[in-house]
Amino acid sequence: MIVDADCHITPVEGGVNIQTAELIRRMDYAGVDKALTWLQPAYFPDVDAGNALVYAAAQQYPDRILGFGWADPHFGLAAAKDQIKQCVEEYGFYGVKLNGAQNNYYIDSDDFALPLIEEIAKTGKNLAFHIGTDSYEHTHPFRLAKIARRFPETQILAVHMGGVAFHDLSEACIEAAQECPNITLIGSGVRAVNILNAIKTLGADRVCFGSDTPFALMHVELAMYQALMQNEVSAADQELVLGGNIARLLGLAY
Repeated sequence: MIVDADCHITPVEGGVNIQTAELIRRMDYAGVDKALTWLQPAYFPDVDAGNALVYAAAQQYPDRILGFGWADPHFGLAAAKDQIKQCVEEYGFYGVKLNGAQNNYYIDSDDFALPLIEEIAKTGKNLAFHIGTDSYEHTHPFRLAKIARRFPETQILAVHMGGVAFHDLSEACIEAAQECPNITLIGSGVRAVNILNAIKTLGADRVCFGSDTPFALMHVELAMYQALMQNEVSAADQELVLGGNIARLLGLAY
Protein backbone atom coordinates (compact mmCIF):
# COMPACT_ATOMS: atom_id res chain seq x y z
CA MET A 1 0.00 0.00 0.00
CA ILE A 2 1.34 3.42 -0.98
CA VAL A 3 0.24 6.41 1.11
CA ASP A 4 1.15 9.99 0.29
CA ALA A 5 1.49 11.69 3.68
CA ASP A 6 1.32 15.31 2.51
CA CYS A 7 -1.48 16.47 0.21
CA HIS A 8 -3.57 19.65 0.08
CA ILE A 9 -6.93 20.57 -1.46
CA THR A 10 -8.78 23.88 -1.69
CA PRO A 11 -12.09 25.15 -3.07
CA VAL A 12 -10.22 27.91 -4.92
CA GLU A 13 -9.50 27.37 -8.61
CA GLY A 14 -6.54 28.60 -10.61
CA GLY A 15 -2.78 28.44 -10.26
CA VAL A 16 -1.49 25.28 -8.60
CA ASN A 17 -4.73 24.88 -6.62
CA ILE A 18 -6.49 21.54 -6.88
CA GLN A 19 -9.82 20.17 -5.74
CA THR A 20 -10.77 16.67 -4.65
CA ALA A 21 -11.35 15.20 -8.11
CA GLU A 22 -7.93 16.34 -9.31
CA LEU A 23 -6.25 14.87 -6.24
CA ILE A 24 -7.89 11.52 -6.95
CA ARG A 25 -6.80 11.73 -10.60
CA ARG A 26 -3.21 12.36 -9.56
CA MET A 27 -3.33 9.49 -7.08
CA ASP A 28 -4.60 7.14 -9.78
CA TYR A 29 -1.91 8.30 -12.21
CA ALA A 30 0.86 7.88 -9.64
CA GLY A 31 -0.42 4.57 -8.31
CA VAL A 32 -0.99 5.97 -4.82
CA ASP A 33 -3.63 4.18 -2.75
CA LYS A 34 -4.35 6.75 -0.04
CA ALA A 35 -3.52 10.39 0.66
CA LEU A 36 -3.21 12.12 4.02
CA THR A 37 -5.05 15.32 3.16
CA TRP A 38 -5.35 18.73 4.80
CA LEU A 39 -6.45 22.15 3.63
CA GLN A 40 -4.19 24.15 1.32
CA PRO A 41 -2.62 27.37 2.58
CA ALA A 42 -3.53 30.09 2.09
CA TYR A 43 -6.91 28.74 3.09
CA PHE A 44 -10.04 30.21 1.55
CA PRO A 45 -12.49 31.39 2.61
CA ASP A 46 -11.37 30.32 6.08
CA VAL A 47 -9.99 27.44 8.16
CA ASP A 48 -13.45 26.07 8.96
CA ALA A 49 -14.39 25.96 5.28
CA GLY A 50 -11.09 24.27 4.46
CA ASN A 51 -11.57 21.62 7.13
CA ALA A 52 -15.14 21.08 5.91
CA LEU A 53 -13.84 20.56 2.38
CA VAL A 54 -11.39 17.91 3.58
CA TYR A 55 -14.18 16.21 5.51
CA ALA A 56 -16.40 16.17 2.42
CA ALA A 57 -13.54 14.66 0.41
CA ALA A 58 -13.00 11.95 3.00
CA GLN A 59 -16.71 11.17 3.01
CA GLN A 60 -16.79 10.99 -0.79
CA TYR A 61 -13.67 8.80 -1.00
CA PRO A 62 -13.42 7.02 2.36
CA ASP A 63 -10.96 4.43 1.02
CA ARG A 64 -8.65 7.01 -0.55
CA ILE A 65 -8.70 10.29 1.42
CA LEU A 66 -7.36 10.32 4.99
CA GLY A 67 -8.69 13.53 6.51
CA PHE A 68 -6.47 15.64 8.76
CA GLY A 69 -7.50 18.88 10.42
CA TRP A 70 -6.00 22.34 10.79
CA ALA A 71 -6.20 24.95 13.56
CA ASP A 72 -4.97 28.54 13.69
CA PRO A 73 -4.59 30.45 16.99
CA HIS A 74 -4.89 33.79 15.20
CA PHE A 75 -8.66 33.31 15.29
CA GLY A 76 -8.44 33.25 19.09
CA LEU A 77 -7.67 30.29 21.33
CA ALA A 78 -11.33 29.54 21.99
CA ALA A 79 -12.14 29.43 18.29
CA ALA A 80 -9.03 27.35 17.55
CA LYS A 81 -9.96 24.87 20.28
CA ASP A 82 -13.42 24.65 18.72
CA GLN A 83 -11.72 23.86 15.40
CA ILE A 84 -9.77 21.05 17.06
CA LYS A 85 -12.91 19.68 18.69
CA GLN A 86 -14.80 19.72 15.41
CA CYS A 87 -11.92 18.06 13.56
CA VAL A 88 -11.69 15.23 16.07
CA GLU A 89 -15.22 14.71 17.35
CA GLU A 90 -17.40 15.67 14.37
CA TYR A 91 -15.15 14.93 11.42
CA GLY A 92 -13.24 12.00 12.89
CA PHE A 93 -9.94 13.23 11.44
CA TYR A 94 -6.70 11.38 12.15
CA GLY A 95 -5.16 14.43 13.78
CA VAL A 96 -4.66 18.18 13.59
CA LYS A 97 -1.92 20.22 11.94
CA LEU A 98 -0.39 23.49 13.17
CA ASN A 99 1.54 25.67 10.71
CA GLY A 100 3.66 28.37 12.30
CA ALA A 101 5.08 29.37 8.92
CA GLN A 102 1.79 29.96 7.13
CA ASN A 103 0.11 31.41 10.20
CA ASN A 104 3.11 33.35 11.57
CA TYR A 105 3.74 32.14 15.13
CA TYR A 106 6.33 30.26 17.17
CA ILE A 107 5.15 26.69 17.40
CA ASP A 108 6.35 26.38 21.01
CA SER A 109 4.97 29.71 22.29
CA ASP A 110 3.54 29.30 25.79
CA ASP A 111 0.52 31.55 25.38
CA PHE A 112 -0.27 30.99 21.71
CA ALA A 113 0.54 27.49 20.48
CA LEU A 114 0.93 25.33 23.59
CA PRO A 115 -2.74 25.60 24.65
CA LEU A 116 -3.69 24.13 21.27
CA ILE A 117 -1.00 21.46 21.45
CA GLU A 118 -2.33 20.45 24.86
CA GLU A 119 -5.84 20.29 23.42
CA ILE A 120 -4.72 18.04 20.56
CA ALA A 121 -2.62 15.86 22.89
CA LYS A 122 -5.68 15.24 25.09
CA THR A 123 -7.52 13.72 22.14
CA GLY A 124 -4.87 11.04 21.62
CA LYS A 125 -4.73 11.93 17.93
CA ASN A 126 -1.66 12.69 15.84
CA LEU A 127 -0.17 16.18 15.88
CA ALA A 128 1.47 17.55 12.73
CA PHE A 129 3.73 20.56 12.28
CA HIS A 130 5.10 22.34 9.25
CA ILE A 131 8.86 22.25 9.88
CA GLY A 132 10.66 24.24 7.20
CA THR A 133 13.15 26.97 6.40
CA ASP A 134 10.50 29.20 4.81
CA SER A 135 9.98 30.40 8.40
CA TYR A 136 12.78 28.70 10.29
CA GLU A 137 12.56 30.81 13.44
CA HIS A 138 8.89 29.96 13.88
CA THR A 139 9.21 26.28 12.98
CA HIS A 140 12.79 25.35 13.85
CA PRO A 141 13.42 21.69 14.77
CA PHE A 142 14.69 22.67 18.22
CA ARG A 143 11.20 24.03 18.94
CA LEU A 144 9.74 20.75 17.69
CA ALA A 145 12.01 18.81 20.06
CA LYS A 146 10.86 20.96 23.01
CA ILE A 147 7.26 20.08 22.21
CA ALA A 148 8.02 16.38 21.70
CA ARG A 149 9.79 16.19 25.06
CA ARG A 150 6.86 17.89 26.78
CA PHE A 151 4.29 15.57 25.18
CA PRO A 152 6.10 12.22 24.89
CA GLU A 153 2.89 10.22 24.47
CA THR A 154 1.76 12.25 21.44
CA GLN A 155 2.80 11.08 17.98
CA ILE A 156 4.17 14.06 16.04
CA LEU A 157 4.56 14.35 12.27
CA ALA A 158 7.33 16.70 11.14
CA VAL A 159 6.14 17.74 7.69
CA HIS A 160 8.98 18.71 5.30
CA MET A 161 11.60 17.58 7.87
CA GLY A 162 13.21 21.03 7.74
CA GLY A 163 13.15 21.48 3.97
CA VAL A 164 10.96 23.61 1.63
CA ALA A 165 13.30 26.48 0.69
CA PHE A 166 16.77 26.77 -0.89
CA HIS A 167 18.44 25.72 2.34
CA ASP A 168 17.19 23.15 4.81
CA LEU A 169 17.39 22.13 8.43
CA SER A 170 17.11 18.41 7.81
CA GLU A 171 20.16 17.59 9.95
CA ALA A 172 18.65 19.44 12.89
CA CYS A 173 15.32 17.71 12.27
CA ILE A 174 17.00 14.30 12.21
CA GLU A 175 18.75 15.11 15.49
CA ALA A 176 15.43 16.12 17.05
CA ALA A 177 13.91 12.81 15.93
CA GLN A 178 16.92 10.90 17.30
CA GLU A 179 16.29 12.46 20.70
CA CYS A 180 12.49 12.14 20.58
CA PRO A 181 11.06 8.75 19.49
CA ASN A 182 7.57 10.26 19.13
CA ILE A 183 8.67 12.32 16.09
CA THR A 184 8.20 10.87 12.60
CA LEU A 185 9.54 12.72 9.57
CA ILE A 186 7.53 13.34 6.41
CA GLY A 187 10.04 13.95 3.63
CA SER A 188 8.20 16.38 1.38
CA GLY A 189 9.80 19.50 -0.09
CA VAL A 190 13.28 18.24 0.77
CA ARG A 191 16.17 16.86 -1.28
CA ALA A 192 16.55 13.14 -1.95
CA VAL A 193 19.98 12.92 -0.32
CA ASN A 194 18.53 14.26 2.94
CA ILE A 195 15.63 11.80 2.87
CA LEU A 196 18.06 8.91 2.41
CA ASN A 197 20.21 10.26 5.24
CA ALA A 198 17.15 10.31 7.51
CA ILE A 199 16.26 6.72 6.63
CA LYS A 200 19.79 5.49 7.28
CA THR A 201 20.22 7.51 10.48
CA LEU A 202 16.84 6.98 12.11
CA GLY A 203 15.75 3.72 10.50
CA ALA A 204 13.13 3.19 7.83
CA ASP A 205 10.32 3.13 10.41
CA ARG A 206 10.75 6.85 11.19
CA VAL A 207 10.37 8.37 7.71
CA CYS A 208 7.27 8.69 5.48
CA PHE A 209 6.82 9.45 1.80
CA GLY A 210 5.05 12.76 1.13
CA SER A 211 4.72 14.71 -2.10
CA ASP A 212 3.39 18.11 -0.96
CA THR A 213 0.78 17.93 -3.72
CA PRO A 214 -0.14 20.22 -5.46
CA PHE A 215 3.10 22.16 -4.88
CA ALA A 216 4.96 19.19 -6.36
CA LEU A 217 3.93 16.46 -8.79
CA MET A 218 2.91 13.32 -6.94
CA HIS A 219 4.09 10.83 -9.57
CA VAL A 220 7.47 12.56 -9.83
CA GLU A 221 7.99 12.64 -6.06
CA LEU A 222 7.04 8.97 -5.76
CA ALA A 223 9.46 8.05 -8.53
CA MET A 224 12.16 10.01 -6.70
CA TYR A 225 11.54 8.05 -3.50
CA GLN A 226 11.62 4.73 -5.35
CA ALA A 227 14.86 5.70 -7.09
CA LEU A 228 16.65 6.95 -3.96
CA MET A 229 15.83 3.75 -2.05
CA GLN A 230 16.74 1.36 -4.86
CA ASN A 231 19.76 -0.73 -3.86
CA GLU A 232 19.98 1.29 -0.64
CA VAL A 233 16.98 0.12 1.38
CA SER A 234 15.46 -3.36 1.67
CA ALA A 235 12.14 -4.10 -0.01
CA ALA A 236 10.45 -4.45 3.40
CA ASP A 237 11.81 -1.09 4.55
CA GLN A 238 10.75 0.56 1.29
CA GLU A 239 7.20 -0.57 2.02
CA LEU A 240 7.40 1.07 5.44
CA VAL A 241 8.54 4.41 4.03
CA LEU A 242 6.03 4.40 1.17
CA GLY A 243 3.01 3.66 3.30
CA GLY A 244 3.47 1.27 6.20
CA ASN A 245 4.71 3.85 8.68
CA ILE A 246 1.94 6.38 8.23
CA ALA A 247 -0.62 3.57 8.14
CA ARG A 248 0.67 2.33 11.50
CA LEU A 249 0.56 5.81 13.03
CA LEU A 250 -3.01 6.33 11.83
CA GLY A 251 -4.14 2.86 12.93
CA LEU A 252 -4.83 1.59 9.42
CA ALA A 253 -4.66 -2.03 8.32
CA TYR A 254 -1.83 -2.61 5.85
